[in-house]
Amino acid sequence: MKIDWDRRTCARRGHVTYAPQEDVLRDRLRADTGLGEAWRCLRCGDFALGAPHGSGPADEAPLVPRGKVLRDLFILRFLAVERAVRGVFIVLVALAVWKFSNSQDSVRRFFDEYLDVFRPVFRHFHYDLDHSPVVGTIQKTFDYKHSTLLIVAVALLVYALIEIVEGVGLWRAKRWAEYLTVVATAMFLPLEIYELTEKISWVKIATLTINILAVLYILLAKRLFGLRGGLAAFEAERHSASLIEVETTAGVAAHS
Repeated sequence: MKIDWDRRTCARRGHVTYAPQEDVLRDRLRADTGLGEAWRCLRCGDFALGAPHGSGPADEAPLVPRGKVLRDLFILRFLAVERAVRGVFIVLVALAVWKFSNSQDSVRRFFDEYLDVFRPVFRHFHYDLDHSPVVGTIQKTFDYKHSTLLIVAVALLVYALIEIVEGVGLWRAKRWAEYLTVVATAMFLPLEIYELTEKISWVKIATLTINILAVLYILLAKRLFGLRGGLAAFEAERHSASLIEVETTAGVAAHS
């Protein structure tokens, strides 16, 4: 089923109407009804009752995202939410690492005490906690230096900040955020691939797949780094999607 992004957005946010000063174009966007005047919505193209939301020269009409541009904006905002949620989660992990670095000894004693309590229980089920990979990994972290853990916490905070900045920029459809997302995500792809060679999991595979698709989508759809005509072609595509631009072109063609 094909989604009508224009009408879906108008149903949620309302129509956007504009009265251009040019008479020919103004007549094409205005209609008289039994309930009063109506103006064509710049997003969905339907006529909406009431006075226009703005007026002026056609070239000063608001550039309302519609069609493919609106769909791309929806995808960008989905990625923005994913980046922001990931950033907040990493902040929590960084805080946990920082707190642990300041209380390693107490946490070690707490862990060892509970390990002594549960050791006989697990032994009853023929599971040796002293040779458990999970327990061994936890015990290794107790040997990390305080300075090392602080470096890890700071690195996590920097990574979280990048993710949150990406999320905010993508939500606002900023081009610099698209570049940042592509570069930052691509930098971590080799690490994610290396982790898969160590141990395969569905979470790692899903994360890698999403990140690769995100990089390819933003690169091609937003025409970054000069791809598919670069910024000039991207801006031309946006303007060609404007209803005012379409109506102006139609008006010129009709009188040529």
